[in-house]
Amino acid sequence: MAKKYRVTLTRLERNELEQLLSAGKADVRRLSHARILMKSDESKWGPMWLDSDIADALDVSVATVERVRRRFVEEGLETALSPYRQPRRTYQRKLDGDQEAKLIAIACSTPPEGHGRWSLRMIADKMVELEFVDELSHETVRQTLKKTSSSLI
Repeated sequence: MAKKYRVTLTRLERNELEQLLSAGKADVRRLSHARILMKSDESKWGPMWLDSDIADALDVSVATVERVRRRFVEEGLETALSPYRQPRRTYQRKLDGDQEAKLIAIACSTPPEGHGRWSLRMIADKMVELEFVDELSHETVRQTLKKTSSSLI
């Protein structure tokens, strides 16, 4: 089957990989990814090994070789060398400062009758009941109270 992602290293990229490998002072997977790129190089300086040969020689799976090649072609050298994906997801805050203050005020107030103290779920329900928020989970309440220096949680 023909390779979909072909690695063609420039002289500069090849030198950078050679320096990284000769130093030997990097994360093991980073060095492994560098070796994969060196072996799969299809430029006039590269050996142009088959994926299965690279996988056998470096003791990795063929899928790893394919993944490193794809990341090199799509995202560049530095990303291909990095064994870890950078998180792209950003989380929106559930509560703003005013809502957090109201949550803390509820948590510090006296609990409803029949209860010795506020539970996380009771605080979340009270916030919705008072229409400070449309919906709120007990986990958000826990995380918000954990950020404060109160001894409630």
